[in-house]
Amino acid sequence: MRSRRRVTAALIGLLVLVAGGWLERHALTDPPRSGRPVAVVSAADLPVCPLSQLPPQAAQVWQLIRHGGPFPYRQDGGVFGNREGRLPSRQAGYYREYTVPTPGNDDRGPRRLITGRAAELYYTGDHYVTFVAVDTRG
Repeated sequence: MRSRRRVTAALIGLLVLVAGGWLERHALTDPPRSGRPVAVVSAADLPVCPLSQLPPQAAQVWQLIRHGGPFPYRQDGGVFGNREGRLPSRQAGYYREYTVPTPGNDDRGPRRLITGRAAELYYTGDHYVTFVAVDTRG
């Protein structure tokens, strides 16, 4: 009787793991039906800023992200490690970063857009010192 309960519990556990993996793989990472990513405003304890109030280059980079590139810097789309801990804590590889060009800079400059797997969008204008959650609807 005990072995039957153990087998049943093991099968239920396996089913939960498989269903959870499927949800994470498909429901949370698949693009919306329109085929274009849509940023959602973060629940993080950060100020929210409409995309229209950021430098115009941020909106241009957001359009590149939505269309899958091409990106001007090889680092764009690379993993953002959140080492500073200013964004919500997530597993490694959750965040990606993209350069927002700074007019007059010869290098990448300090400005970045950061995306999360759940379609969050963040902006930093000071190389990760401060962040705002970006509302792409405004």
